[in-house]
Amino acid sequence: MAKVTSVNISEQKGTQKHPVPEIRLKLRHGIVGDAHAGDWHRQISLLAEESVDSMRAVSPIPLDEGVFAENINTVGVDLKHLPVGTRLRIGETEVEVTQIGKECHNDCAIKQAVGKCVMPTEGIFAVVVREGSVRAGDEIEILEAGA
Repeated sequence: MAKVTSVNISEQKGTQKHPVPEIRLKLRHGIVGDAHAGDWHRQISLLAEESVDSMRAVSPIPLDEGVFAENINTVGVDLKHLPVGTRLRIGETEVEVTQIGKECHNDCAIKQAVGKCVMPTEGIFAVVVREGSVRAGDEIEILEAGA
């Protein structure tokens, strides 16, 4: 069973995200209270714990939830291979994948310490399709595969 392992926000851009008990997803906005929310295609970022674990194995620094600037950590779903357009039910919410990976800006601290970063190739981005709350332990279901 796929599920959420952590939900994370940052109140200011350029700061590391930190775990919170729950996040509230708002239509055409993203996560209420997160600095990266807004009416654009990267409202929410997701990263698999399996990807983070591969980095933990070689990292000289601790890699806590949110360190890659991800809003939602998951387990049991192969995020990096979901096509754009895929819809996911996460708890009571629904999101649609809009982008796989992103350019790493200014060689982030992780890349400087370890030599690579997983977010550019294994993180995904989504927009909110159905509002609601998400918390650690919520189930994730692939509703519709993208094109």
